[in-house]
Amino acid sequence: MKITNEENLLKFTKALKDKMSKGFEIEERNDKLPFAVLSKKGKKVNHDFNLVLSCITLGVWSFAWIYQCCVSSKEERVLIAIDEDGNTFEDKCYN
Repeated sequence: MKITNEENLLKFTKALKDKMSKGFEIEERNDKLPFAVLSKKGKKVNHDFNLVLSCITLGVWSFAWIYQCCVSSKEERVLIAIDEDGNTFEDKCYN
């Protein structure tokens, strides 16, 4: 059974909708190739609140604070495309 281009585009569109439901926004899209670059803004870290929590928990909260600063606050970019075999794939974009 051969998969048609319409079915591939439906899979591609579904993958885009799934990412957009998780907070991603489309930066660039090309339906001829097809591929799309999506991005998600990082969360803003409230350092004052985290300092208070770290003092209250005698420094235990500082591990969560460091994680927020290093991982959660960074912008995330993703490439979603269809390969030659018609499979949808996702890859991280590095700045």
